[in-house]
Amino acid sequence: MIVTILFQTCSELYCDFFTMMLYLSFLFQSHTILLVQTGGNPNTRTYADYNTVDECTDGICKLFEEHLKKLHPQSPSITYDISELYDFIDSLTDLSCLIFQGEPTNTYLPFNKDWIKERIYIQLRKQAAAK
Repeated sequence: MIVTILFQTCSELYCDFFTMMLYLSFLFQSHTILLVQTGGNPNTRTYADYNTVDECTDGICKLFEEHLKKLHPQSPSITYDISELYDFIDSLTDLSCLIFQGEPTNTYLPFNKDWIKERIYIQLRKQAAAK
């Protein structure tokens, strides 16, 4: 009896885990809007939209790289580590993502800076492993 209950509970957990993984894989392939405010002035607000979360995180890295190019215009190449990228993200007045959920709600879910930093870390780790 205990074994049956345990198996049933584990099966339900696996099903929930599997469902969540399918949902997350869909989520990361969804239309994503990046909201950025670089300073205290509301006029510094802007946005960009991307087809996927990965494209959005690439866009954030490119935004940081453009920032570095402005700081070091004479440098032929620019290198940085992830802690510098995180500091840049933290220095922004606001940075968030809205990710499209699709059916049945057709709404966007908001995600904050900490979530964005985690996604960037995962993506950069994947890129490094692929090299």
